[in-house]
Amino acid sequence: MKTIVYIGTSLDGFIARQDGGIDWLVRLADDEAMESYKEFIGRIDAIVTGRGTFEKVLTFPSWPYEKKVFVLSNSIKQVPEILKEKVTILSMKPGELLSYLSGEGFSCIYIDGGKVIQDFLKEDLIDELIISKAPVLIGSGIPLFGYLDRDIQFNHIRTRVHSNGLVRSYYERKRE
Repeated sequence: MKTIVYIGTSLDGFIARQDGGIDWLVRLADDEAMESYKEFIGRIDAIVTGRGTFEKVLTFPSWPYEKKVFVLSNSIKQVPEILKEKVTILSMKPGELLSYLSGEGFSCIYIDGGKVIQDFLKEDLIDELIISKAPVLIGSGIPLFGYLDRDIQFNHIRTRVHSNGLVRSYYERKRE
């Protein structure tokens, strides 16, 4: 089982405004950025996200995912009827979830959403980080990273600078 984070942040490390707004990031979603996303999404076979990200995505004009989505939530009990075949709500810890998904035949998972990413990192269950830094400071918001009780080492693989100023860096978990 491989777990990959693919996310955009502001220069000051936020993944969204306090209200979940990502207008500052969406402005950079040009053809070059979308091609990188399509390349990434072709590698994974399912998406794991949290309640906050799921609720934000529900406000989009259309459902953006072709892959199966698993939403980690203790409060959401059901999904809109139109998404019943595309979304499953689960209430599991990261390790338990990965065992479940492996048993369901999934092997490469996209981990998304601030709290979910932080929970997976706390359990040292992230294999790759792909972080795109947007050339904007937003001052406050939802941070990508949170408290860890130990260091987690990653190897830098490469960095790509896009023509719109987005800087995408790729990291793999350094295993002893």
